[in-house]
Amino acid sequence: MNANKQQLINVVDSKAKDICAINDSLWDFPEVRFKLPKSADLLCNYLKGEGFSIQRGMCGMDDAFIATYGNSGPVIGILGEYDALPTMSQVSQSLEKKSCVEGGAGQGCGHQALGAGSAGAVAALKAYLEKSGAKATIKYFGCPGEESGSGKAYMARGGAFDGVDAFFTWHPMNETQAWGFSTLANYQVWFRFKGISAHAAATPHLGRSALDACELMNVGVNYLREHIVPEARVHYAYTDVGGGAPNVVQSTASLLYFIRAPKSAQVREIYNRVVDIAKGAALMSGTTMEIEWDSACSEYIVTPALAELCHNNLVELGALQFSAKDLAQAEEYRKALSETDKTMIRAKLAKAFKGEAPERIEAMANKPLWDDIFPLSITDWVLPGSTDVGDASWKAPTGQFVVGMYPAGFQAHSWQWVALGKSEMVHKGILHAAKAMAMSALDLIENPALLEKAKAEWKAALGGETYNCAIPAEVVPK
Repeated sequence: MNANKQQLINVVDSKAKDICAINDSLWDFPEVRFKLPKSADLLCNYLKGEGFSIQRGMCGMDDAFIATYGNSGPVIGILGEYDALPTMSQVSQSLEKKSCVEGGAGQGCGHQALGAGSAGAVAALKAYLEKSGAKATIKYFGCPGEESGSGKAYMARGGAFDGVDAFFTWHPMNETQAWGFSTLANYQVWFRFKGISAHAAATPHLGRSALDACELMNVGVNYLREHIVPEARVHYAYTDVGGGAPNVVQSTASLLYFIRAPKSAQVREIYNRVVDIAKGAALMSGTTMEIEWDSACSEYIVTPALAELCHNNLVELGALQFSAKDLAQAEEYRKALSETDKTMIRAKLAKAFKGEAPERIEAMANKPLWDDIFPLSITDWVLPGSTDVGDASWKAPTGQFVVGMYPAGFQAHSWQWVALGKSEMVHKGILHAAKAMAMSALDLIENPALLEKAKAEWKAALGGETYNCAIPAEVVPK
């Protein structure tokens, strides 16, 4: 390892207490969507103290920000998130599901760790630039609303990402791996129907049921599913069923639809067909229909050079070193795994480590925490989920990786992730991510040819297309 990378590692270690304290504080006051004042204040104050200039209130979001150090050379963006999930309040390090605040929010996707680790990475890079005199500009992008709202899409639409040469980001996970695959583009849209209320027994002929319209729409979409690309996902939830009185014809009813597919153009086509179905449902039921957009995000554009770069730095950094205490704590949680969960673990490992001996797969499957670095696979496979990191990846080459810091077998958005959000295993993962991200950014700063290669690959991956935010111009964050 060269001296400059070792310096980055040393800086992160020297700031470990502060970085982990950020994680713990973000966990303590979970905030959701676009209302994140405490979280943004905490990160802005830390980065300001580290010598960054702060621009707060980006693209219609009070709690989005850019923290900048430097004003020349390549511009490297580090993406940070800090939003929590509604209704996922959970007592820290409890072995059972137990809320701190009934109905309250909780950090069920590890974004408190993501925000803290990214802050550690830019702090280390700033220290390197200050000491070396190297020319580069480092920007920490504080991004609200990843879980719901697609804050990065608004930032991309509003020009916040313009001028960035490359992005890096990461995410907490069960495994450690660089991303060489894409994600699903996603539209999130409400369909709101209005009808006429009436006495359901005495004068039903005078009523027009908005609930009937919703049901007709869902039936129509169910028939549509056979005639869209098989990788697409269309799912919905009733957000208003018109009340709980069966003897009143429901005059209002609403659905929230998520429409996903591997390419934004495919989502747009499916969305237009869903709209036609909704219009038909309104005609059949004698109701009116309004569309209200919530958000949208684009598919993730893979830049192979940056995927390889992230992977190489994860390998160079080495495996996470978990203590006996970490392993014992993780094992306690894993006692709740079902046989189905364990089968899925083995299948995941067999796919990732294809060709490995069955004994090794079995040994890994029995580990409570995975310290192995998963092989890099640059593939056409699409992760069956969505992230607004995709919108950033349309604006500049992007490298992303995950760090295994939660017990194997438990997925994000689980109470177990919330419970372990302030544990020592998570603290170790945060520092590991900060180091790997800073090392990857350093490679681009020191090797301009590598940055140019990444840009060329990124342009080729776009295939001549340019970024087009799917969220209509009149829709604002809320």
